[in-house]
Formats: sequence, C-alpha cells, structure tokens
Amino acid sequence: MSDFLKRVRSVLVGAVTGLLVGCGTVGPPVPPENVGLNPTIERQKKLEMLEEKQREGAADESAELPPDPMLQGQDVNLPPLRPVGTR
Repeated sequence: MSDFLKRVRSVLVGAVTGLLVGCGTVGPPVPPENVGLNPTIERQKKLEMLEEKQREGAADESAELPPDPMLQGQDVNLPPLRPVGTR
C-alpha cells in the first residue's frame, strides 16, 4: 500500500507542477493602466518635454558664446549619396 501512495503522490506533485508551469507567470496581475498604447504615448510625451527643456537650456548657454566662423558648415549643400525613392 505504501508503494501505491508514493506513486499517487508523485503523480499529484507532477500534475500540480505542470499546471503551475503551464499556466504562465505566477504573480500579481499587471494593472491595465501600465500596459497598452496610451501609457506608451504619455511616456514618450514626457520624454519629449524633458528633451525640449534640455535643448532650451543648451540653447540659452550657446547663445552666450559667439559662434566660431570655422565651424559654420559647408557653403553648398550636397545631395545625398543614395537617392531616396527611385529605382
């Protein structure tokens, strides 16, 4: 009888383990406010606002320094190396 109980226990443990592994992640559910398109868009808007503030701060600092004429760039804008949209 002892052998029978060990066999039943091992089958039961295997079934429970299989159900836990097969049912996905064990843990609290993710709230829907943190998943999806709207939270992603809100995060991107916050990042853009921070970047814009940093650019404004950098523009204020660069406005104080006179521009170096050697760093102005090319006189003639050259076309891109590879044409875009043509075959």
